[in-house]
Amino acid sequence: MLTNKYGVLAIALFCSLLWGSAFPVLKISYDELGMRPDDFYAQIIFAGMRFFLAAVLLFAVILFQRQPMKLKRSLIAELLLLGIVQTGLQYSFFYYGLAHTSGMKGAVLASSGVFFVVLLAHFYYRNDKLNRNKVFGMVAGLAGIILVNSDKSFNLVFSWQGDGALIMAGFLSAVGLILGKRLSGNLHPLLVTGCQMLFGSVLMISFGLTGLKPHSVSFTTTAWVLLVYSAFLSAVAFSLWYSLLKYNKAGEIGIYQFMIPVSGVFLSSVFIPGESFDLIMLGGLLLVTLGTIAVNRDQEPEMKTGKERI
Repeated sequence: MLTNKYGVLAIALFCSLLWGSAFPVLKISYDELGMRPDDFYAQIIFAGMRFFLAAVLLFAVILFQRQPMKLKRSLIAELLLLGIVQTGLQYSFFYYGLAHTSGMKGAVLASSGVFFVVLLAHFYYRNDKLNRNKVFGMVAGLAGIILVNSDKSFNLVFSWQGDGALIMAGFLSAVGLILGKRLSGNLHPLLVTGCQMLFGSVLMISFGLTGLKPHSVSFTTTAWVLLVYSAFLSAVAFSLWYSLLKYNKAGEIGIYQFMIPVSGVFLSSVFIPGESFDLIMLGGLLLVTLGTIAVNRDQEPEMKTGKERI
């Protein structure tokens, strides 16, 4: 299934569906936990718990690999830096931003990381320069992001707490991808992902505990189920995605990333009370989808884009 075109399609779309489901899951989790949008420390701890569990699940997958994966001591400092950027900082902005905006809007804004990757790769890699397709894709993506931040009169409505934080999370995911790409040349991608999730989650939990107020988080049975599911979706999606990248070209796999905002918007409209489609959201989603497809059409092999955001 990892090489058959129909198997690749099914697995890639399944991964995108899992990542897209994170948006309504997190929004519903905030309500179940009774978490206030401005309670940054509680959000950090909740994110840390998710990725700590995801790291444990990934290490369980690693143990069942046929070939043993060895961790080089000389790379621990780089893995720690990656954990700070990719999990710690990125998801701090992501969880805080999602608490201040809708799940549908968050699904579109989070896709900004795809376009930041293309821009950073132009300056970082010699053989991954901007071309006509990529410029068109970036312009379409930017237009889509601007559109979803507009009201019915097409006036820009932008919140730094919500929209700005999610775009910053997208930028940090792109930076983390560059760092992770370097490490993946020396370590198995699953090991890189598991280690950076573990390091980042421990830092998030440690930081969150310094400012956590009593009774600021109240776990219900549903909240526990959603937490386990969010950790499960990260571990499973990462494992499957990197397995696809091992046997297929990055551009052929990355093009299916357009389904992440599509599934995120659709699932948010179904499961989050009060959220529904309108023409502005639909137009923005179509532009971001078109942009994602365009930038991945001829993705260079040097920049093997795995999904590092949700």
